[in-house]
Amino acid sequence: MIEDQDKKPTLCIGILTLNEERRIAACIDNAGFADQIIVIDSGSTDRTCEIATEKGAEVHRYADWQGFAVQRNRLLEHVRTDYIFFLDADETIPAPLRQEIQQAVETRSEAVWKVFWEQVAFGTPLTRMTKVAGGVRRLFAMTNILRYEGVVHEHAILRNPDTPERAFKGRLLHHSRETVYGSLLKLAQYAQLGAVRRAQAGKKGGIRRGLASALMNFVRFYFFRKGFLCGGPGFLFCLVVSLECFFRYAILKYDPMSENADVVKR
Repeated sequence: MIEDQDKKPTLCIGILTLNEERRIAACIDNAGFADQIIVIDSGSTDRTCEIATEKGAEVHRYADWQGFAVQRNRLLEHVRTDYIFFLDADETIPAPLRQEIQQAVETRSEAVWKVFWEQVAFGTPLTRMTKVAGGVRRLFAMTNILRYEGVVHEHAILRNPDTPERAFKGRLLHHSRETVYGSLLKLAQYAQLGAVRRAQAGKKGGIRRGLASALMNFVRFYFFRKGFLCGGPGFLFCLVVSLECFFRYAILKYDPMSENADVVKR
């Protein structure tokens, strides 16, 4: 809990970036209700940092990439508020969710808040897809969060492991698949990251394992999560996600992990 009960609790929104000049302005505009906006840049070669600075964000550059967890930990070092909400550069906060975040901060609770996505793929909101199970933890009291761990799909380590978890009703808009070409680039990146993580866990790869994972995830997203109701963009989204699952295991089997360890980037 915040010790000074007479002081209005404050909020920081933290954003990790790498070459996000196309989306960073909209992202920061949506974060404008925060008391502090921090951008941790991983070595952008475009105008990401300049645009973020122009928009009033506090920009810090850390080009020596060591993983998502390290970048989030670096971000935490610059937070001067009571709460931190992590926002990705390809996400925007609709008004209903913004109100929920503000109300959660005003409670002064140390509860962890998770949020669900509404995917926006190839210019189309996939509003008819059901939410992804589990949600993503995004809002923390600074008195409770210690650090992040993990290369990809990193997770927060809390001072109190028994902290209650709550979920926002409003969804983040996640512009994760804007173009087919960009989706293929992201597919390759996250497939490699996933392969490295599985190698570190001692797991095995292979074609059959990859096909099984891809098929299971395509069925889960396209049928059970109702991607089929979203037309062509829904099909493409589910296909790209399932192909990422396949290539994780293909990379794990056929690519030297010593090479993949160097691509645990961005």
